[in-house]
Amino acid sequence: MKKFLLTLVLFLFVFTSAQTELVFVFFNDKPNKAAFYANPISELTQKSLDRRAKYGIALNDQDAPIEATYIQNIKNLGFTVDDYSKWMNGVAVNATAAQILDLQSKSYVQSVERFIKHPTGGKTTGEKVNKFEEFNKTLGKTTFNYGSGLAQINQVNLRPLHIAGFTGTGVTIAVIDTGFPTVDTGSVYARIRNSGQIKGGYNFIDKSNDFYSMQLNNHGSYCLGVIAGYVENSFVGTAPDADFYLYATEDAGNEFPEEQLYWSEAAEEADRKGVDVITTSLGYYDFDDSRYNLLYSDMTGTTSFIARAAQIATEKGIFVIAAAGNEALKPWHYIITPADNQKVFTIGGVTATGASSSFSSFGPNAVGHIKPDASARGSSTYMGYNNSVTSSSGTSFATPLAAGGIACLIQATPTKQVDEISTILRQNASLYPNTDPQKGYGILNFGKAFNTTLSTVNTANKSYLKIYPNPVVNTFTIKTDEKIISVELYDTLGRKVQSIKNEKINNIEKLSSGVYFIKVQTDNNQYIEKIIKE
Repeated sequence: MKKFLLTLVLFLFVFTSAQTELVFVFFNDKPNKAAFYANPISELTQKSLDRRAKYGIALNDQDAPIEATYIQNIKNLGFTVDDYSKWMNGVAVNATAAQILDLQSKSYVQSVERFIKHPTGGKTTGEKVNKFEEFNKTLGKTTFNYGSGLAQINQVNLRPLHIAGFTGTGVTIAVIDTGFPTVDTGSVYARIRNSGQIKGGYNFIDKSNDFYSMQLNNHGSYCLGVIAGYVENSFVGTAPDADFYLYATEDAGNEFPEEQLYWSEAAEEADRKGVDVITTSLGYYDFDDSRYNLLYSDMTGTTSFIARAAQIATEKGIFVIAAAGNEALKPWHYIITPADNQKVFTIGGVTATGASSSFSSFGPNAVGHIKPDASARGSSTYMGYNNSVTSSSGTSFATPLAAGGIACLIQATPTKQVDEISTILRQNASLYPNTDPQKGYGILNFGKAFNTTLSTVNTANKSYLKIYPNPVVNTFTIKTDEKIISVELYDTLGRKVQSIKNEKINNIEKLSSGVYFIKVQTDNNQYIEKIIKE
């Protein structure tokens, strides 16, 4: 018996010693970084450099490529190297305990970080989480006049920006998700395809250019459809005129820690291309191999690899927006990573009536930072998909809905820094200065945020505009010291219903009762106001 036990212990020791795990090898330096600084266009596009210049963000060593000889050294040790990070300055490999010790001894290696944080596993329920289980799709074309998306757009008060002409033009959004099947063929995406708004993409899972593959999960296609879907008289997304890069990083059928690396690589590529916004409806804490599971105490915003990469992206001048998660009714309960990062703008879900979606994850993060930051429609959110308009539920869809609005706000306020826009959005959300553990600062209000930025400019220019009375019976007066160039009225569907003479007293007695938006163009500014016709 003793001999048997000794043999068993020896076997277990050998097995454990030979078992591999995912680790990240950080290199000491970038010996050839001077060549990058001398010619940054070799690594970054002009659009990326222009974004940095606009925000006053200096290049740093993170922007320089990884030393190629270091990567080759790792390969020469017998490792397969598929995933890299120039921001983190290293590579990912699967290594045994003995190999980890050997790697740490190399002169060019700074450290080796294990992706395993809790060797016994972070979860005790034993059940595999299906992160997409809230997504109950109801396919079929709608019969709405302007679109089934109108209510969710109005809930976040995005119409004033659209009426003012801010629909995302010139703003580039990277959608980092599962994949994008049917985006290359579906009619709801025809508008952005035909106008050249899809600028590229990549499949980081398979390391291929086939990000439209029908083998990929279509969750990313749904998310894109919230922002950019377009069906005449049936649906319009939140930023229909933005440009897009589409990156597949999530293998929806599995949960591997490598997916954090794929996401980080996609964020770096998005930075290279000069994107302005990253929207991601992905999040992590539970993996197929329970050794990699995270705990709520790990949701600090700087513990997970993906959260750190997301923060670096924000520091490069990219507005990163992430879904809070759908864990409220599950044992986990809380937000997931990278939504836990303080600089990432985290979105919770609400219903059509403004109540928290039952599934929307709770904040704060593990160190007390308020999360989510704000909320948008996450229950029965409408979107374009393939050849139809559909609806589905999850913070996954509240996030791109908000991302489109953020792109419009960036277009409207091109000189505002990421942190400034984040602050403006929080301060104009429905609950500010109060917060709610599921809603954050409340439901986003893009029109109010837009007017806040206009007010700042107008105050600086000593400009002023007021419309009264409001509600209006027959006539209204525009009070301003500026010269009025044009006055236009729009209904809540976004249709221009009347152009008014450039006068300060205006008659609208022939209009039907209801809510309208008035756009006043002066010689100095453009104003968007809501009026009620009695």
